[in-house]
Parts: sequence; C-alpha cells; structure tokens
Amino acid sequence: MSRHLTVAAAQMGPVQKHHTRAEVVDRLIAMLREAHRMGAELVVYPELALTTFFPRWFVDDISEADHWYERSMPNDATQPLFDEAKRLGVGFCLGYAHLEEGVDGSVHRWNVQTLVERDGSVVGTYKKTHIPGHEHHEPDRPFQHAERYYFEPSPEGFPVWRAFGGVVGMAICNDRRWPETYRVMGLQGVELVLIGYNTPIHYVPDPSQDILQGFHNALVMQAGAYQNGTWVVGVAKGGVEEGVDSLGQSMIVAPSGQIVAQALTTDDEVIVARCDLDWCAKYKGTLFDFDRYRRPEVYGRITGQRGVVAPD
Repeated sequence: MSRHLTVAAAQMGPVQKHHTRAEVVDRLIAMLREAHRMGAELVVYPELALTTFFPRWFVDDISEADHWYERSMPNDATQPLFDEAKRLGVGFCLGYAHLEEGVDGSVHRWNVQTLVERDGSVVGTYKKTHIPGHEHHEPDRPFQHAERYYFEPSPEGFPVWRAFGGVVGMAICNDRRWPETYRVMGLQGVELVLIGYNTPIHYVPDPSQDILQGFHNALVMQAGAYQNGTWVVGVAKGGVEEGVDSLGQSMIVAPSGQIVAQALTTDDEVIVARCDLDWCAKYKGTLFDFDRYRRPEVYGRITGQRGVVAPD
C-alpha cells in the first residue's frame, strides 16, 4: 500500500514594511484553509514569511532590527495559525527570523523553518546553513543583501525527522543551490525536502545571471530531487517587495526530477500535489543505491577542503 501525502506550496506575494504580523498571519490562514479545501495535509510557507525581507536594509546597530525576529514559536501573533491548523488537522512548515537569548547573555540570530505536525505539535526547527550575501554595508548597491550581518550560519547541518508518514528534511533559500544540502539528507533516507526562499531577480554581483533566475531555481531543486530520490517542495515569497522584484515559480518536484506542480503568479497562490512517498524507493533502490554505488573513500575533498585548490 503506497504512502500518499498531499502537500501544498503556499506561495506568498510581497510583504511590505508596513504590514503587521496580524495581517500576514491572516493571509497564511487564508491559504491554509484553501489548501485544506484542496485536500492538503501539509502546507509549506516561504522563508521569512512573517516579515518583509529585511536584510535588504542595513542598520549600524543590529538591535534596531530586533523587531523583525520572533523570540518564541508559537507566539501571540502566530498562535491563530497554529490553532486553525490543529482544528483543520493540517500540518505546516513556516519560515521566520528567530532571536535566541542564552542564559549567559549571548544573543543568536537565526533564519529558521519550523515544521508542525497535523496535531499541532512541533516536529523540529531547522536553521539556515548556507548564508549568502555580505556582512558589511555596501552603499553602492541598489539594495542590500546583508544576510551575513543579520544571521549566523547553522552549526547543526541538515537533520531529518520522521513525520507525516515519511522522512522529512528542510532547507532555506541559498541552501537549495548546494548539492551537499540534498546529499546529507539523502544519506539519512529523506523522502520530502521542504524549502522556502526569497530570491531577488536582480543579482547585483553578476547581473548576467538575472535572466536565469527561474532556470537556476528549477535546475537545483530538480537535480537534488532526482539525485537523492526525494520529493522537493520549493516555496517563494515573490513579487515586488519594497521596490525589489523577486522570483515566484514555487514548485513541487517528484523523485524523478519532474516538476508536478508550479505556481503561475507572484502573488499569494496555493499549488498542491499528491506525493507518493514510496516513489522515492524507485530511485533510492536503483540508480542511486548509495550503499552499492557510492565511493566515499574518493570524496575526501568534499569535507576536507573548503575553497578551490588548483593543480600546480
């Protein structure tokens, strides 16, 4: 008997600076209800879903940005989403900024996703690993991408969890571009990878890549799905947000690498696919039978070396 899970990608249109948490949560609940009507058992929201993409601005005193971060999850603002999801029996995956204060007075700022089961219980929280952008103010840019100023990279890597009748992992935005992201989860038997992203169309360091944003977005998620025999759900916050145009094209990708559902707008939009988790075994047990075909003894450079070392 196949294990089927109906998954929704709840793409968001822009969240502007003046939008309140309550306004955003109302939008999330509206999409949750729409997804439920479409038969979804799990709804995936984008990266930093509760706020505008605030790393596009730089502040000299980072504490001035603390209002963009959540200190707990759920909290007063998001409790209505948790309550409605539990009432409907629908799980969800939510991206947001998290500020963690240690008992020693330390402060950590993370870009995270939290996975919530159909009964309202928190399965786990993933911290973004590959932090893109820059650490310092670059005033010549048309907008900043100061993620490396606002967020620490995760020291935890890519865990997976048993949830929703399968093995589930998470990744955030730039993580999706790195093959190691999928492979580390693939080596743990992952069957469903949930990814939220905010991707500006204009890439300041190399504008020649602008026209390829959609192609690259699909390329990496399709490759990650196929090469690891897993479903991949990629969900955007797109459209023109605070003057910056961002990619939509949210998609659900099968273990074959085929796109089985894709968003058509850059607005709030729900797409759904009925995912057969047993389909993963067709690839995990044949072409990508890791135990039979992998050669870890010759892959030492992958973990033993960081930058490029060219031959003499």
